[in-house]
Amino acid sequence: MTVQNSATIDASVREKSMLFQPLKIGELELQHRVIQAPMTRSRGVPLNSESTPENPNRAWYPGDLMVNFYGQRATKGGLIISEGMPPSLESNGMPGVSGLWLPEQEAGWKRVVDAIHEKGGYVFGQIWHAGRTTIPQMTGSPTLCPSATVWDCPTETYMHPPVGSTERVRIADHPPIEMTVPHIKKTIQDYVTLAKKAREIGFDGLEVHAGNGYLPEQFLSTNINKRTDEYGGSIEKNCTFTLELMDELSKAIGEEHLGVRLTPFGMMGQARSEKRIEIWSHLCENLAKRHPNLGYVHFIEPRYEQAISYEDKDKYLASQGLTGVTLEPFRKLLGSIPVICAGGFNNKTAWGVIESGKYDGLVFGRPFVSNPDFVHRLRNGIPLSPPDPSRFFGPFPDDNAIGYCDYPTAEEKMPEVVETPEEWPQIKTVFQ
Repeated sequence: MTVQNSATIDASVREKSMLFQPLKIGELELQHRVIQAPMTRSRGVPLNSESTPENPNRAWYPGDLMVNFYGQRATKGGLIISEGMPPSLESNGMPGVSGLWLPEQEAGWKRVVDAIHEKGGYVFGQIWHAGRTTIPQMTGSPTLCPSATVWDCPTETYMHPPVGSTERVRIADHPPIEMTVPHIKKTIQDYVTLAKKAREIGFDGLEVHAGNGYLPEQFLSTNINKRTDEYGGSIEKNCTFTLELMDELSKAIGEEHLGVRLTPFGMMGQARSEKRIEIWSHLCENLAKRHPNLGYVHFIEPRYEQAISYEDKDKYLASQGLTGVTLEPFRKLLGSIPVICAGGFNNKTAWGVIESGKYDGLVFGRPFVSNPDFVHRLRNGIPLSPPDPSRFFGPFPDDNAIGYCDYPTAEEKMPEVVETPEEWPQIKTVFQ
């Protein structure tokens, strides 16, 4: 097998690459542009260790494993975007995810932040509200959505069985309720409360997860948002929730400490909006007008989808009349706001992208999973270790450390056989 990796890239190209040049994000001066993606690994410690069907655990906090995981991957002047943090119990979408609404969670996340800062790194915490992609058994409350839009695949199941059961439940059997305007306002304040706490314990900034089919994108998506009030029914009104949310967060923590993730061509969570170009253009134009000093906007490449191949994504885009779409129009609308992008970048495909002017920084996920020293390997042309996809998403009843904190650095052990990133197995899940 021919190993293809950054070692095949001429050393002079790596040395001169803009990947390893400074980038200003808000008040931060990054020393390189290799950014760690937000990755839901679900390794939190249960608040209630004696979870039962009668008294199920519904909250988790960061423990030693999470502190170790983030500390291993932190680099001097490098940016890590944390896994999504739910701002409330009703917003949580997966077991094992550590939110930030309880004192125990606050203390745990402070340890994570401190571990990153000890290495000289920076961290933006991602705020994540699952919206309609969770179930009542997970949250203990009705599932929320801009509209009471039922999951349109009757056989699709939630990825984890409820506590005390071995059977997954069908998502369509638990339709969401439509959020009232007061509930929308309360939800925005939940985001604000989390952001303030996060800044108090040392997070350098916060990223709003407004993509991948979660709550803000549910408001943006015409197939999910069927409202006819100020929060839906037109291009402008479909953007109201996200823009209002960004306004309130900017007031609370300063726009320079704020980022947002957008997936205008994503399919996750059944986000199959019409008028994608028009809606996300309006959103980006108004983000730039209202928050010109925004820390960054974080996109995902149009052709990349976590659960399907490039070929299948191309077919989907073609069916929507979106063949050949790029993020360039949105980048132009954003003006001077830094644009970072994820989407399957690896040690073969990352070179020359920033030089092309497409993006200001690149966001990597899976390479960081199995290579805690990924930045070092990329810079020096060292082959990558492949990840174990079966250990991507916890929690695991055996040992949560396996496939999480136990990957060696290149100095600890060089891999005997290295798979190319193209051969790494695809993730087959709706939720991420």
